[in-house]
Amino acid sequence: MEELVGRVAVVTGAASGIGLALCEAFAAEGMRVTMADVNPAALDAAAARLASNTGAEVLAVPTDVMKWDEVAGLEARVVDRFGAVHVLCNNAGVQLPGVTWEFTRQEWEWVLGVNLGGVVHGIEAFVRGMVERGEPGHVVNTASIGGLVAFPGLAPYTAAKYAVVGLSECLEHDLRAHDVPIGVSVLCPGPVLSSLRENSAALQPGGESGRDVPLVTMPRIPAADVAALVVDAIRNDRFWILTHPGYADTIRARCDGIVDTDALVVPELLER
Repeated sequence: MEELVGRVAVVTGAASGIGLALCEAFAAEGMRVTMADVNPAALDAAAARLASNTGAEVLAVPTDVMKWDEVAGLEARVVDRFGAVHVLCNNAGVQLPGVTWEFTRQEWEWVLGVNLGGVVHGIEAFVRGMVERGEPGHVVNTASIGGLVAFPGLAPYTAAKYAVVGLSECLEHDLRAHDVPIGVSVLCPGPVLSSLRENSAALQPGGESGRDVPLVTMPRIPAADVAALVVDAIRNDRFWILTHPGYADTIRARCDGIVDTDALVVPELLER
């Protein structure tokens, strides 16, 4: 999808971090941008800044991606305003650390509901219309490097992100099999400067009185760097978007463990 000027982008989790950086990058490309986030106040402030700083046409729609009716309502608002959707970024995400068997059912349902359910709802609400309109388009699903290799202490998050990777592969296969001009990318970032942990701590079941969510103190790459990779992938129809080349050997070792060595890889957080 080479031509982005005048096209319509929808981004969930858009009030901060990677989501906001994506909106900024799309606006810089001359796209019309729809921003969706579960935090209405932060969303309105971010949308106002984006419109003021770029002159882009921006629509802000408060949306809880866990709720099907709200995502369906988001799609209706976008199509009513802009007439079409060309780029869909299912980006909203949360994270909770802990020991696998100590997570509560409510915590499992929340992490899976946002990270996986949000992608499912986005695909269900938007992709059928994108296919029927027959215009070139692209879907970007945000997974994680934790969707390719399993880090200790992140079982619900890892389960969701592994599922997002497989779901994205199936979506790509189905679109190609039906000769639809819509590309797919799965974004698998490593540590990024964002508010993922802060937002997760505030929004988790129990709120601030819930599980401790320590912040990542190691160096993280700017979200704008991730957004630039996404724009490039959309333009060049690339499926895999990996932000940290340093994980390549770990990914290879995991694949070797599956087919050759029976070794279980324990990855480490890398700066880049």
